[in-house]
Amino acid sequence: MSMDRLIENIVRTQNPSVVGLDPKLEYVPEYIKEKKYKKYGRTLKAAAKSLLEFNKGIIDEIHDICPAIKPQAAYYEMYGYEGVKTLYKTIQYAKSKGMFVITDGKRNDIGATMEAYAAAHLGLTDVGGEKIEAFGADALTVNGYLGTDGISPLLEQCRLFDKGIFVLVKTSNKSSGELQDLMIGDKSVYATMGDMCEKWGAEAMGRYGYSSVGAVVGATYPEQLAEMRKALPHTFFLVPGYGAQGGGAEGVSKGFDENGLGVVVNSSRGVMCAYKKEECDEHEYAKAARREVIRMKEDIIAYLPKIWW
Repeated sequence: MSMDRLIENIVRTQNPSVVGLDPKLEYVPEYIKEKKYKKYGRTLKAAAKSLLEFNKGIIDEIHDICPAIKPQAAYYEMYGYEGVKTLYKTIQYAKSKGMFVITDGKRNDIGATMEAYAAAHLGLTDVGGEKIEAFGADALTVNGYLGTDGISPLLEQCRLFDKGIFVLVKTSNKSSGELQDLMIGDKSVYATMGDMCEKWGAEAMGRYGYSSVGAVVGATYPEQLAEMRKALPHTFFLVPGYGAQGGGAEGVSKGFDENGLGVVVNSSRGVMCAYKKEECDEHEYAKAARREVIRMKEDIIAYLPKIWW
């Protein structure tokens, strides 16, 4: 199962974190951008090439100490087809280094449209009888609020190709409670969605007790994180909101199980822009990212039991 591979990477690195590679051009060091502008002009191609070099530099520095990356599709799509090519190349490069890749696309549709999303991001695309992997990530974030119709096509791809999904349950943004905290009878909307994750994953269990259906539960709501861990024992959590959005390590720890597993914690800007925070030479951006990954790891595991299985 896909989550088994993620768990094995976490145990190997003793690090329950994922780096969100959500690069804006303003995050990229000037020396990289100027080199690409000189070759390609001030074009979308130059921007996309800059992002790829930036991403590769970070991956080279963190792949041995960090289990996973999470590229957010929007940050690549904004640079057009050249940006989408960089998304593909980033996924493939990280996988070549042994990292688990979660594409953060938050896809949401039904029927044939969701089948197309599922094939693109998790499965294979049929080209005249040839089956080709379009993007090749290990997992995809999805919005489950269209119900089972929007999830079933993904579950089929997860089963066929050993992939996973992370369903939005309790998100980290400030206004999430406008909908997610509303009550359906005696249960909140987010708790209801969490229960659906357990149900969807019931027939896709891995060897470590977690299914291929994970949940997105924000670090900014530690009480709900603890509530969800108790209610969803077989659901692995992707936890955004650590660091820049205000979530802390102590609160995040409430989502872990007794083996120090069950959660992968995301940091994006904190890692990508670590060199700016440190005010170090921009040529050291990747080493600064490595230092931040180590700092984040030590911050989180200080509140956990030893990570093992």
